[in-house]
Amino acid sequence: MHHKKSSRSPSDLDGKTEMTITEFTKFLFTFDTNKDGCISRDELRQAVRDNGGWFATWKANRGMKSADANSNGFIDKEEIPKLAAFAEKELNIMIVSY
Repeated sequence: MHHKKSSRSPSDLDGKTEMTITEFTKFLFTFDTNKDGCISRDELRQAVRDNGGWFATWKANRGMKSADANSNGFIDKEEIPKLAAFAEKELNIMIVSY
């Protein structure tokens, strides 16, 4: 995870943290405190908070609702792309492919 310098002006990036989907997944799973291979609502809230996000509880709830396709209360690896789409809209993250 990093702020990538590019040929675009800083306003084009809007200060977003750029990462690949692999980096995003690795970042998320650093918050998998019980190592069950899924991200819980509380773990997602901590990820939002550690990324400098305001309203972490609200955003974690919205992210969970947006990405938890099977409604089991957890984000698993198959649901990461949906969470990445939410993160791009709401969490100041830009998913890139280098």
